Amino acid sequence: MDGAEVSPASTTRKRPQHATVRATFLSQSCHAPSRMQLIMARLIFTIGFTLALAILPESLQVNAANRPVSAIESIRFDHTQDLELSGRDARLQLLVTGSTADGEEVDLSHQVTLEASPEGIITLDGSLVVPLADGNASVIATNEAGQTATTKITVKKMGNEALVSFPDKIVPIFTKLGCNGGGCHGKVAGQNGFRLSLLGFGPKEDHEHLASESRGRRISLPNPYGSLLLLKAINASSHCGGQRLEKDSHEYRIMRRWISQGMPYGEENTNELVGIEVIPQHRRMASSASQQLTVVARYADGAKEDITRAAVFESNDPSMASVNDQGLVNLNEVVGDVAVMTRYQGHVSVFQADIPLSRTAEEATPSYPDPAGNLIDQLVWKKLESLSVPTSEICDDNTFLRRITLDLAGRLPTLDEVRAFQSDDNSQKRDAVIERLLASEDYADYFASKWNTILRNQRQGGGLRFASMAFHHWIRESIYQNKPYDQFVRQIVAASGSVASHPPVVWYQQVPDTNQRIEDAAQLFLGQRVQCARCHHHPYEKWSQADYAQLSAFFTTVSKKSTADPAEPSFFSRIGGATARDPSSGQNLGPAGLDADDILLAPHEDPRMAFADWMTDPKNPFFAKALVNRYWKHFLGRGLVEPEDDLRVTNPPSNPELIEAMAENFIRYGFDTKSLIRLIVQSKTYQLSSNAKADNLGDKRSYSRYYPKRLQAEVLLDAIDRVTLNATRFTGMPQGVRAVALPDTGFDSYFLTVFGRPQSSTACECERSQEANLSQSLHLLNSEEIQGKLSADSGRAAKLAADPREEAEKITELYLLALGRNPDEAEHHASISYVSSKENKREAYEDLIWSLINSKEFLFNH
Repeated sequence: MDGAEVSPASTTRKRPQHATVRATFLSQSCHAPSRMQLIMARLIFTIGFTLALAILPESLQVNAANRPVSAIESIRFDHTQDLELSGRDARLQLLVTGSTADGEEVDLSHQVTLEASPEGIITLDGSLVVPLADGNASVIATNEAGQTATTKITVKKMGNEALVSFPDKIVPIFTKLGCNGGGCHGKVAGQNGFRLSLLGFGPKEDHEHLASESRGRRISLPNPYGSLLLLKAINASSHCGGQRLEKDSHEYRIMRRWISQGMPYGEENTNELVGIEVIPQHRRMASSASQQLTVVARYADGAKEDITRAAVFESNDPSMASVNDQGLVNLNEVVGDVAVMTRYQGHVSVFQADIPLSRTAEEATPSYPDPAGNLIDQLVWKKLESLSVPTSEICDDNTFLRRITLDLAGRLPTLDEVRAFQSDDNSQKRDAVIERLLASEDYADYFASKWNTILRNQRQGGGLRFASMAFHHWIRESIYQNKPYDQFVRQIVAASGSVASHPPVVWYQQVPDTNQRIEDAAQLFLGQRVQCARCHHHPYEKWSQADYAQLSAFFTTVSKKSTADPAEPSFFSRIGGATARDPSSGQNLGPAGLDADDILLAPHEDPRMAFADWMTDPKNPFFAKALVNRYWKHFLGRGLVEPEDDLRVTNPPSNPELIEAMAENFIRYGFDTKSLIRLIVQSKTYQLSSNAKADNLGDKRSYSRYYPKRLQAEVLLDAIDRVTLNATRFTGMPQGVRAVALPDTGFDSYFLTVFGRPQSSTACECERSQEANLSQSLHLLNSEEIQGKLSADSGRAAKLAADPREEAEKITELYLLALGRNPDEAEHHASISYVSSKENKREAYEDLIWSLINSKEFLFNH
């Protein structure tokens, strides 16, 4: 997998031949290479490696013909039958679906011929119904085979020109056109003196800006056509946003009529919008197929309205599917699943599509390993079977040992561990390794580092502090003792006292204000990013400013008291009512969880205890899923929901059944994190090979293979230290302390910085960078730090050069140390030839070790 071998067109991942390539290059030279030649060879190798990483796409599209579709047996209209067209502004998006003999459903909305009768009641604009007059009409759909379907439509209230409601009709137009987006007039300062509330969540303020503050400038009552608002929208007057409307379009006519009516706001007590529904919600589709969506608004009195042309659509993965402003979804030539978000007036709904692999009738259906009762394998295989995507083979023992040791202990397996595992013929030896690692100090160190970072455990000031070290120790001991996760979280969010008596109070010190505390707690422990709701209604969720205020109320009684050490104050909950102000209404609201009832508390009760009770309640829909998804990503490389801490309805999981089942299992076992880890790593899904097959190469969401992931900065540094036998020293820490065991991220290390170590400044794991870049390659190439580790008198190269054993034995040992496997025949021969040909054995082993630690097989967990 070095730069010379990788091609974006490759269909399988070959095992690296690092030493072979490098030794062959050297052996073909006419003369023994100089140190400068070696450096140049390293430079060529490393730049090739970096460029190879850069040109590999995140996902490879499947270049296959569309999945064969059986002949259509019947067609039908899919729109809700009880919808009516009420008033001149009503529209109805028709959906026509064809059913095949094998149970598949195909969208035919734009492929059938549509005819309306009688004339004069409705007209058809493609598959969109536009009302003309009160009455009843029929629409007949006919496909190429002559099959037909009929639907009836009622039109009413065409004679009354109702007042145009600003929040119900005008604001959705601003949102649809992007006028109130954050990059246009919806930003805090507005644009060119015209400001709208972000995404229309403040309609009264928006109406005030237009009807009062800007009268005579943007609105012309005597001449609606001459209103600047309309002239800019059609680009008849210079507009930075360009043309947003066609003149005399449906939206243009509504806005013009609203102006001519005197810009009414609308009745205060209109029928409340309670939700929206996208139709269909789920469909199995062929690669490159299309699907028309319809969106229906539901109101408090039971009424429904088609709002397809007013809704906003957005694909969660544009590389897999695009969607236009009319709700037509077009898939690319891909395999997997994709979601399309629909948004209207603060409500959201999601359409999901499964895209199976194309297979002819002659091609065999994939078979899958026996799930053996593991719920993960059962549900992953079920998803893969629906997509007709095969799994890769189960990885070999050497790969598994290296993978599980890196994932559980954050280190490479030792020579003794590798040799013992290779010689063990017990069929349960993988489970035994898992148990040994889970009980180890290294496991506690590695996962303490993970939680230490996202809990923002930073040092205050330049040197080590008792507070940060005490909190790190508490986290580590909690993990080592396998403290139930609900207790772990409770002891953090409800922490009181001093650092010495209860170290988790450090979290309150690191997250100093109420907003940060509730935002971090929601993101860390619930997977809910509520930050947007602090200032406005969440654009992609249902959380409002009122929801945010009620969450904040749980933390409003937290107080800080100074101690003898100003850097280590104590925290407590003062007596008093827990309330927070809702900016949208100006009211003070009491505490309540998301989607939960208000909580009544006595003045002396600590509201954080109530918050912990609500969070850790087994019925809480967020708590268990958030941890399950976070740990799933740690081991499988990609969360069931991405990003791992953004669990919202508009960002659905790639396997909803799996995340639900794992969350239920986690709760059933008492929030036992080791039990959750066992479930994951004992699954065949986790133990699949990372070698792709031609039919699962494009899979990036369904776990048909193991997705390789680059070693984290701390793990990589420790791995290099072990292979070179030269440990990195960290100021203030004893000799031999691993990078993953450091108590905070404040230790000065260029290596850790350049390889993406986070600074613990946020609660998001996205702060850790896993991307490859040229700076990393150059640092591995010839930095003083790496060169010092390679050439140290006490290092491995020097020891191997002085070791009297046969070169073959020493080279095998190096491969076992670095890659966890024996060299293959070609690697062994090339390495022995190169080392044997060199007079300076120490330099030869330096070169060989350098080649190994720069290989992708070393740099990645695969």
